[in-house]
Amino acid sequence: MMYGSMKDVKPGRFILIDGVPCKVVDVETSSPGKHGAAKMRVTAIGIFDGSKKTLLKPSDGDIEVPIINKKKAQVVSLSGSMAQIMDLDSYETFELAVPEDLKNSVKQGSEVEIMESMGKKLISRVLGG
Repeated sequence: MMYGSMKDVKPGRFILIDGVPCKVVDVETSSPGKHGAAKMRVTAIGIFDGSKKTLLKPSDGDIEVPIINKKKAQVVSLSGSMAQIMDLDSYETFELAVPEDLKNSVKQGSEVEIMESMGKKLISRVLGG
């Protein structure tokens, strides 16, 4: 877990909202009032569950930033909506659900990118194969 500043939050960045790693999709900043700092409204989507989250904080506040590891892996086999994946660095194999938006492009033998954060893993994109 790392900490960052609200001023650094931009669409595409990853932050933690309610302990859930999220990808920022929108940032709105209100101008400072006579009683304090500008406020920021951050809209983000949960990486693993797809839930929409909103965070309201002063622009000079701190936020938690999840540590996200990206790894290359290969699809060993497919069974329904599950894929058996082999990490190309450690050769560890594990099963992951194939995300709905990647169902047509994930094939046996495909090389994929895996995102890992807070003990959870996800197929984030197809690299080739």
